[in-house]
Amino acid sequence: MKINANFESAVIVHALQLDWIASPMPGIDRKPLDRVGEEIARATSIVRYAPGSQFSPHVHTGGEEFIVLEGVFQDEHADYPSGTYVRNPPQSSHTPGSKLGCIIFVKLWQFEPQDRLQMTAKMEGVGKSHKQCLFENTHEKVSFINLLPNETFVVKNHKGLEVFILAGEANLQSSSETLPLAQYSWVRQPVGESFKLVAKGKVQLWLKQDHLVEVNKQVKRLGRRPTT
Repeated sequence: MKINANFESAVIVHALQLDWIASPMPGIDRKPLDRVGEEIARATSIVRYAPGSQFSPHVHTGGEEFIVLEGVFQDEHADYPSGTYVRNPPQSSHTPGSKLGCIIFVKLWQFEPQDRLQMTAKMEGVGKSHKQCLFENTHEKVSFINLLPNETFVVKNHKGLEVFILAGEANLQSSSETLPLAQYSWVRQPVGESFKLVAKGKVQLWLKQDHLVEVNKQVKRLGRRPTT
């Protein structure tokens, strides 16, 4: 399965306009944003857990990172309320679910294979102009950004980026057009393209930078994964 799998092209997905798609587990639905692979895939998705739903225990061979957008996500390690950012590295395992229901933004199979750092961060600084580094290593940088009305946010993008609008509305500007973004809009821009966003009101966004130079290696590692 391939969804938005040309990583040399810019992509914008307005997730609120997508229909939910049932997963193999009862009560758990998804909105795929990009995907390479079948049930095990390099994937970016929004996932909804109905109250009382749960995935089977599993190992994240390629790693997992997620943001809790609504409700409380849970596993045997902790409860993760809305506004929590979590990284579960390769070879970590858990049994995810939600007693009361939740929605998460999640990325799978996008870690360096030697990464073993599990971490959790609370996104902070809501209500003021603010940039919070959530995670950074030699392969990527992940941030939480708060913008005030009419504030301009620019990234000179040389190694690829993704932006996910957590709250608010903004305009994505280029030399040729202006594109509106709303809550749960997701943008992926390829290596070498700059990024300019103008907030229409207060805006909260998640930013991932400098990671798309590794995308072909990630896809190859997925193809070489053990079959048992």
